[in-house]
Amino acid sequence: MNHAISWFEIPTQDIERAARFYETIFQIQLFPMDMPNLPMRVFPVEDMQNEVSGALVQSADFHFPSNSQGVLIYLNANGKLDAILNRIAEAGGEVIVPRTEISPEHGYMAVFIDSEGNRIGLHSV
Repeated sequence: MNHAISWFEIPTQDIERAARFYETIFQIQLFPMDMPNLPMRVFPVEDMQNEVSGALVQSADFHFPSNSQGVLIYLNANGKLDAILNRIAEAGGEVIVPRTEISPEHGYMAVFIDSEGNRIGLHSV
């Protein structure tokens, strides 16, 4: 097992709004990977077979966003934690845990609520 996580899905109620939110805060381009009745926007990686990635997903099976009671995933801020945090409110989200040091060797974390109401963590060294 190379990674504890191989794939993640973030539920959306409005996939285009959610895609704009994540593209804005991370300054990336998500790409469509739609399946029948399952619109998806995938986070970019160089090698889908060997790297961890995931997608925004709009599905009737996802009735509610992931909230404070559910699983918390941490997205990689790649040394750009402050820049990403500074874009969250303007993009339609809310920072609920500001930049917080985990430890000198493990870096920093933060938590935000995205445009869909999901609670998502950020990690950066």
